[in-house]
Amino acid sequence: MIERQLLRSATSVGANYREARRAQSLRAFLAKLSIVEGEADESLYWLELAEEIGIGDRRTLIRLTDEANQLVAIIVASKKTARRSTRSKLFVSFVVRRSSFVVP
Repeated sequence: MIERQLLRSATSVGANYREARRAQSLRAFLAKLSIVEGEADESLYWLELAEEIGIGDRRTLIRLTDEANQLVAIIVASKKTARRSTRSKLFVSFVVRRSSFVVP
């Protein structure tokens, strides 16, 4: 049961990340990344549970848990960067449109 749930959530991470890369808008990109984050976090839960009850090789579970934690951190950072980048572009666009000079 745990193995099946882990397989489902872990494969969902890859599938949703692939969809995020093809997003048509920033909003869609961030929405998909949020799903990726949630599925990666769910995978962490199943890995931690498997380790606690002794399913699988402990070393492998620890390594996979570490990798999953890193993926979650990367996704969270990516979302923050995308939001920050968009805000700064919107701000620059706003300022340039209201200025009296023309930017080449």
